[in-house]
Amino acid sequence: MTKKHWSKFQLLHQVVINKNIHIKGSRSYYSDCWDNGFEQSAVRYLCGDRPGETREPNWHIDQLHIGDCVCIAAEVVILMGGNHNHRADWFCLYPFMDFIEQSYQGKGDTILGDGCWLGMRAMIMPGVTIGEGAVVAANSVVTKDVEPYSIVAGSPAKHIKYRFDGTVRNALLALQVYNWPEDKFEALKGYLCSSDIEGLQLAVQDYDSSAR
Repeated sequence: MTKKHWSKFQLLHQVVINKNIHIKGSRSYYSDCWDNGFEQSAVRYLCGDRPGETREPNWHIDQLHIGDCVCIAAEVVILMGGNHNHRADWFCLYPFMDFIEQSYQGKGDTILGDGCWLGMRAMIMPGVTIGEGAVVAANSVVTKDVEPYSIVAGSPAKHIKYRFDGTVRNALLALQVYNWPEDKFEALKGYLCSSDIEGLQLAVQDYDSSAR
């Protein structure tokens, strides 16, 4: 058995097989140093996993979409749609099998936006969208959507601050960095490892001009 260590990780596009998990790009990773890996430990209650891959549910399966350059720290939990059979609007919360189809309530797809970072032991509740470049602090419980390039923390997670001012955030979103072709991303990657938005914009203009 391979020894676990905090420096070890899984590249998601290499290990995910569940057809209900959709991976964009090849850089997103999960730090699996203290558990059994992304699909077995981090993603919970998602139909299509190995024990239940042959089971055909009678309802639409909420999907998990993971962008490129997503950083998922150890012991993160992503709750999905398979356990929503406890109806708070019914007198009894118990999931009786003879009423199981009526009790199911989908929460919608869960989306982890490009370049976001989920801190250690964060919990992402079903149907949540984590925006591009957002940070979820360790041990946070995310119950609602998180804005791009913002930082949230706590249980339930609350907005702490934005990583950059509005002008920079809008500029980054407009550049659509994570939709660039691979050669463009590699050529300009160094400018992403800085906080110089003007330098990045000029580099993009120069690259696009030379590519014409």
